[in-house]
Amino acid sequence: MEVTVRPCEANDAAALALVGQATFLETYAGALPKPDILAHCRVEHGEARYAEWLADPRYAIWIAESDEGRAPLGYAVLSPPDLPVPLAEDDIELKRIYLLHRFHGVGIGARLMAAAAAGARDRGARRLLLGVFGGNVLAMAFYARQGFVQAGERKFRVGANEYDDLVLARTLPA
Repeated sequence: MEVTVRPCEANDAAALALVGQATFLETYAGALPKPDILAHCRVEHGEARYAEWLADPRYAIWIAESDEGRAPLGYAVLSPPDLPVPLAEDDIELKRIYLLHRFHGVGIGARLMAAAAAGARDRGARRLLLGVFGGNVLAMAFYARQGFVQAGERKFRVGANEYDDLVLARTLPA
């Protein structure tokens, strides 16, 4: 299957919301309580959230789509950093990088990461930061392969509960 990774447009909010909800459910079903998953997906992965980000020039979003039928498979979001670690003026946050599980391990995640890293450099960033649930072993392995190291910790609220996240960082080449 051929896959295209491209910058998002204003009309991509519905596709982003669909992938966001599907991947969050795939990843955390059985690990988080149902009310927390539903509340998080309704707000944080609702179409309105993505429309807001797409309209904000401080955000940049890339989507991965199958060439056949243009089905959305995953996406990456850059944002101003909002993490509890010492920040520099040239830091940027990888707010999300989500990919449907059946497409893991075939290079699409790496392509999304490359697009986000290039976009971060284009914005003058020298360091890419992200937060990840400490229990998400697959994500942690992917980030390690991408050159991220631990820079701190944070509490992350999903629904009514807080969870322990790690803050990871990667220096971007000039």
